[in-house]
Amino acid sequence: MRILHTSDWHLGRAFHRVNLLGAQAAFVDHLVETVRTREVDAVLVAGDVYDRAVPPLAAVELYDRALHRLADLGVPTVMISGNHDSARRLGVGAGLIDRAGIHLRTDPDGCADPVVLADVHGEVALYGLPYLEPALVKDRFGAGRVSHEAVLGAAMDRIRADLATRPPGTRSVVLAHAFVTGGQASDSERDITVGGVEAVPAAVFDGVDYAALGHLHGCQTINERVRYSGSPLAYSFSEADHRKTMWLVELGAQGEIAGAERIDTPVPRALARLRGPLEDLLDDPALAGYEDRWVEATLTDPVRPDDPMARLAARFPHVLSLAFDPEGREEDSGASYAQRLKGRSDQEIAEDFVAHVRGGAPSEAERAVLQGAFDDVRTDATRQETLR
Repeated sequence: MRILHTSDWHLGRAFHRVNLLGAQAAFVDHLVETVRTREVDAVLVAGDVYDRAVPPLAAVELYDRALHRLADLGVPTVMISGNHDSARRLGVGAGLIDRAGIHLRTDPDGCADPVVLADVHGEVALYGLPYLEPALVKDRFGAGRVSHEAVLGAAMDRIRADLATRPPGTRSVVLAHAFVTGGQASDSERDITVGGVEAVPAAVFDGVDYAALGHLHGCQTINERVRYSGSPLAYSFSEADHRKTMWLVELGAQGEIAGAERIDTPVPRALARLRGPLEDLLDDPALAGYEDRWVEATLTDPVRPDDPMARLAARFPHVLSLAFDPEGREEDSGASYAQRLKGRSDQEIAEDFVAHVRGGAPSEAERAVLQGAFDDVRTDATRQETLR
């Protein structure tokens, strides 16, 4: 059985100030074409279909078109809710949509109710395990504690129990949305830490033939049977080195992974993370290849340059993010905020703040402006006190 594993569409999300809906629509086009041309038997979407619980209308319309197109191909699709989705909203109409071959799994209580498909080698049970918020499902699952490992373990116990009742040789696939030990995170995933422990061991999925994971945005293999597809688009500059793909997995006659191929997804624009003094970034001929990319620039000038964003945009018209990390800046001593302020005047504190954010001490004229402001405040405070 040939399975196309994808996740983390995040429909409705922007990249900094750039609307990505067109790029997300291009991904859906590519997904549908891949299903058609590669003779895919089932599509798996492992959560975070939307970027937020109440998505914009344009994102909902794109989702609707995607479901219609997949249904028209006659290829079953199994989709779970992720931590960004509203499970109840995503699951509306699930019973009716199910008749079209689109199987939404958003209710934790239905995790052991699989979608059963068949090929020449027999049946394949596909279990959809939506994102489980430990505090909300602990009691329902009889988990011993409030943790991702406990509730996922309890849910998998239900799945293994159901699988044991099925005909011998039934193959099994689980969709889950979680942070599994060994996975590499990026900056664009929402933290799901609970009780200081966010990762669950891959062994929690023992007993099934393939675990199609969502949540982490980098495509990665935890082991042969446990994989993340990653997001189809980059959603942060921390993903600049990611190769965005889907997994095309072939499940063999005995449940073995007979093949796992990465299918590249369309890239709307490559990313670049540049670092150095402003003049170097503007003049270095080796950076010519980055001029058409979305750019994150970190300036290391000891003093913050004038109008840096506009000057960068003259060479890198798609620059989206600007940060400052001055060379030679003193490291934080570890002292508390109160300790660092002890014995310092308001004027000195203000001057230190200017130096911190700009990378250089204020000039004499700026010091005079600050002093005048403090004098005015003190004068006004004295005036108000005398009127009480």
